[in-house]
Amino acid sequence: MRIQSVVTATVAALALGGLAAPAPARADLKIGYVDLQRALNEVEEGKAAKAQLKKDFEEKQKRLDKEQEDLKRMRAELDKQAVVMAEEARKEKQGEFERKFMEVQGLFAQLQKELSERERDVTRGIFDRMGVLIREIAEAEGFTMVFEKNDAGLLFAPASLDLTNELIRKYNARHKPGGAVSGGGKKGDAGEKKADAGEKKGEAGEKKAKK
Repeated sequence: MRIQSVVTATVAALALGGLAAPAPARADLKIGYVDLQRALNEVEEGKAAKAQLKKDFEEKQKRLDKEQEDLKRMRAELDKQAVVMAEEARKEKQGEFERKFMEVQGLFAQLQKELSERERDVTRGIFDRMGVLIREIAEAEGFTMVFEKNDAGLLFAPASLDLTNELIRKYNARHKPGGAVSGGGKKGDAGEKKADAGEKKGEAGEKKAKK
């Protein structure tokens, strides 16, 4: 099941208004972009969320399939017996079938709503955490603005301005599937600080290696 893109205004607002210096010169403008849908599909937490959503979908689909099979049996029995049933009995059976049909329709709508809400909740949390990281990347590397590739209708941009891979790397380093970070407690804060320290140490090692 394909996870739909849920790009919130929070991420769109990462035009990073607070990062731009007052009245910057045009030559100083540095613009980057990220593909949030690709990032969602490739970060470990996104993969785990996709797998869980697929499992939820399959469980709900089994329930719906069972109800639909029961409905088909009722229809077949009604068609088979209708010619020999009294008018009153036939009307009663027809009423039972119609009530069952409405129940199955209602169940279908309910399950669709539950899946949609679950997907929205999961992806919103991931996108919000990505928003924090995008700001950090932009501040560290001097980007004035960062756009979402698909929302911005981007037709062309150099690959050097694509921050998606860096976003994925930093996200995986900081947020583990099922970890405490997303819970927002003290334990999660400590985990983030530890991950940040690990990232900085790794980046320092990379710079030293380049020298």
